[in-house]
Amino acid sequence: MAPNVTCPGPMKATSNGAFQHDNPLDFALPLAILQICLVLVVTRCLAFVLKPLRQPRVIAEIVGGILLGPSALGRNKSYLKAVFPPRSLTVLDTLANIGLLFFLFLAGLELNFKTLQRTGKTALSIAIAGISVPFALGIGSAFALRATIAEDANAAAFFVFMGVALSITAFPVLARILAELKLLTTDIGKMAMSAAAVNDVAAWILLALAVALSGHNVSHIVPLWVFLCGCGFVICASLFVSPIFKWMSRRCQEGEPVSETYICATLAAVLAAAFVTDTIGIHAMFGAFVLGVLVPKEGPFAGALVEKVEDLVSGLFLPLYFVSSGLKTNVATIRGVQSWGLLVLVICTACLGKIVGTFTVAKLWKMPTAEAVALGFLMNSKGLVELIVLNIGKDRKVLNDQTFAIMVLMALFTTFITTPVVMAVYKPAKRTKKIDYKHRTIERKNANTQLRLLACFHSARNIPSMINLFEASRGTDKHESLCVYAMHLMELSERSSAIQMVQKARRNGLPFWNKGHSSGGNHIVVAFEAFQQLSKVSVRSMTSISSLSDMHEDICGTAERKKAAIIILPFHKHQRLDGSLETTRAEFRGVNSRALEHASCSVGILVDRGLGGNAHVSASNVSYQIVVLFLGGHDDHEALAYGTRMAEHPGIKLTVVRFLVEPKTVGERVQIEEESNPGGNAVSADEDVLADIKDRVSEDDSVNYEERAVGSSNEVIAAIRAYSRCNLFLVGRMPDGEIALALNERIEYPELGPVGSLLTSPDLSTTASVLVVQQYNEKAPADE
Repeated sequence: MAPNVTCPGPMKATSNGAFQHDNPLDFALPLAILQICLVLVVTRCLAFVLKPLRQPRVIAEIVGGILLGPSALGRNKSYLKAVFPPRSLTVLDTLANIGLLFFLFLAGLELNFKTLQRTGKTALSIAIAGISVPFALGIGSAFALRATIAEDANAAAFFVFMGVALSITAFPVLARILAELKLLTTDIGKMAMSAAAVNDVAAWILLALAVALSGHNVSHIVPLWVFLCGCGFVICASLFVSPIFKWMSRRCQEGEPVSETYICATLAAVLAAAFVTDTIGIHAMFGAFVLGVLVPKEGPFAGALVEKVEDLVSGLFLPLYFVSSGLKTNVATIRGVQSWGLLVLVICTACLGKIVGTFTVAKLWKMPTAEAVALGFLMNSKGLVELIVLNIGKDRKVLNDQTFAIMVLMALFTTFITTPVVMAVYKPAKRTKKIDYKHRTIERKNANTQLRLLACFHSARNIPSMINLFEASRGTDKHESLCVYAMHLMELSERSSAIQMVQKARRNGLPFWNKGHSSGGNHIVVAFEAFQQLSKVSVRSMTSISSLSDMHEDICGTAERKKAAIIILPFHKHQRLDGSLETTRAEFRGVNSRALEHASCSVGILVDRGLGGNAHVSASNVSYQIVVLFLGGHDDHEALAYGTRMAEHPGIKLTVVRFLVEPKTVGERVQIEEESNPGGNAVSADEDVLADIKDRVSEDDSVNYEERAVGSSNEVIAAIRAYSRCNLFLVGRMPDGEIALALNERIEYPELGPVGSLLTSPDLSTTASVLVVQQYNEKAPADE
């Protein structure tokens, strides 16, 4: 007779508190809060540790789940019983699956069938090989596993699950790896993304088949009914739900908030679809994914859905799914030579199928060997979809504990090696040659040649002043046209919206061009297009998506490709209402510093205090006072050249202020500094550029030249204060001469230099914007 077993009762939701002798960990809500906080802390810490290795966050989440489970911390039974007791796992799994539903809804939003229809023959053949070869090898490895450690598994379901698990390519993970490695614009990046998108669709179809086969079927006809009903659901959703989504999307106007009714109705429809597919017998996530695919990708509706859902789901609920998987993963079940041998077999089979299959087809299409190998490893990356397959197999008793642990470790290993291997075998940087072009500075012998300018911005806050700067820079009709490239700098993040931007980049190149009607949804691009129509300036807007650590590479590389004479970067601080400067993001300062160091043209940093106000000022209404503070040196020459060009605009008055030293006042210190700064070449060059300005003063009443004799840094400040009511200061970043040396001790921001730092300090009150210019100076002698 079986012994009596007392099952623990369900957990109550909330406790009465510790003062009434209730242990919070015995109640569902406080325990769930503790579990969520623990998961977030562990996964985020691991993501931070793995970031220098350029690993995607999914690696940290998988490893975090394993560490919190029985493989590591869970070996302490007291911890496991207190933090993850069996009674709490139902609540944890429910929350995790709700997060999974909405994440897969977002995944469906990312999938664009119009893009799939444009997939070329090469990408399609690579995708087919990348699915069929690993699927076949997966079935082969399933025979070995079933003969040893999975003897009780349902044969048909086990074979299909193993085939699907080995043939999957994680599309979101692959997109982030490509973006991190700057491979999106390369042929290999475009090929990998196209093939992975096809692979993604095929994986979902195969997974639906695997789920249909994995039920506890009394009759063999049940899987057929499940599969047919699933197909019926897709057809009905396409016929009846898709038109409703299109109607909602049409009623959402650009620039207006999306109705809350539409958002709530869509989220409710996601849950209803999940309920239907769960009732049919395929997993609830399929319903959510199908509805995501049916939502129109054009217009603000899809973007609003992503914005409302993604942070809560990706940041809070989805990590619970990884810990739920980790609690089912016990590495200790892999014991003995046989088990570890099977792990090696599965890893080798997974790598062999994907890499060899992809490599072979790529070589048949005459792809270079290094690219073909890299493409094979890229297609071998796994991720969340892999875990979904394995968890469904585990829940449906197709995979036992040992097989599940082996497959999770395989997914972890294949994804972990992707980035370092691709970096080792494929280095597109080696193929890029320095482009030879003449005008890398604004200062040039023929001032009437075209000026190419790359203006970078982080948000819409930078736009009005940037456009007014373009207007001031266009000179007169005697010049060849001003050509402006306006680049929106976006940080590559783990958000789904970032992946949508990555997909746009894949279609259009990175940085990608906003052309025609596709740009209509972007109010920033609309502003540039309006300016282009009102002026004779060619403005091309683009977007760069990269991590902050290597954003400067996009900036400098784009400037090189577009043959820009100067890069304009926004200062890392913006003006508050009270006039003081507030840090926007401290990381932007590092981006600017690295751009100054690596740029192969001149660079300007704009300290924006509202040049021209908060709107575009038309040409006829421009009325600016621009002051060039001239101390001497190459950077000041560049600032003067830029100011001279601006002075040709009929609405601009230019004042050039040259600072001279009073030897009698400064005394011995100047003599020492003059000895440390010998050579008349620099002084001679200063005199040459200023001679042109002096000649122009007599001919042009819009240009004024003044000289100020100063004997100390305080006198410099006092002299500059007299011009504080101007609209824009133009200064060199690192001027030469004794006065510059005297100001060096006041440098707060090295990227702005002594004069730029002075103009942004609280000591000097001004409402003028400041453009700090560094002239490109190639070390090799060249007559540019």
